[in-house]
Amino acid sequence: GPGGELLLRIYTPHGRGPFPVVLHFHGGGWVGGGLDNEDDLCRSLAHRSGALVASVAFRLAPSHPYPAAVDDGFAALQWLAEHAAEVGGDSARLAVSGRSSGGNLAAATALVARDRGSPPLAAEVLLVPATNHNFDTASYHQNADGYGLTRDAMIAFWDRYLARPEDGEEPYASPLRVPDLAGLPPALVVTAQWDPLRDDGEAYAARLQRAGVPVQATRYLDATHGFLGFAATVSSADYALWQTADFLRAAFSIGR
Repeated sequence: GPGGELLLRIYTPHGRGPFPVVLHFHGGGWVGGGLDNEDDLCRSLAHRSGALVASVAFRLAPSHPYPAAVDDGFAALQWLAEHAAEVGGDSARLAVSGRSSGGNLAAATALVARDRGSPPLAAEVLLVPATNHNFDTASYHQNADGYGLTRDAMIAFWDRYLARPEDGEEPYASPLRVPDLAGLPPALVVTAQWDPLRDDGEAYAARLQRAGVPVQATRYLDATHGFLGFAATVSSADYALWQTADFLRAAFSIGR
């Protein structure tokens, strides 16, 4: 990567490769989290989808503010496009995914790939994503406190992620502000009812759809921002992971 070596943790599904490849970005508000935080999610996606999942340890703010994580994400995507065969992957079938702030980075990486013309992506998966540096949506106010992730926490995360507040206007920081979203890959956008970021994800899904991008958008009712971490005990989270896996299988033309 542009700041030095990057770690990729590879999750290989059962079966015979080469497998399609999903580059995954963990959550943590751009300032925390790591490969271990979403180990269960990545294992589950690889097992259920039949795709190889590559989870990237991008640089974290505030030591490395925007656009360091975006630069790292695109560098990881380029590496996979060139070296997928070395880890059992198929470089002709690539996708990106991410949860929360990782969903922001997945969306930004897809935009960078589109704008640079390579590598082509078969899909993007945005799970409860942050898409805009703006805290005045209905969901930010309705779900400001009491549901795990708070509005104040998101303000603090963005403050640490951005070197300057005006950087939040940059399209790769706030994908919702990109003037034209045409030409992006088919997208799955998952949101949760009791989540400050709900309107971020749904507004981005609506804009993708208006731009002619095929979109599946699902709001999970009675779910909070962190619900996907409880697939072993919460039926809606289990269903959301199966929805994600089935979406990837369809995008990659994998039989079930």
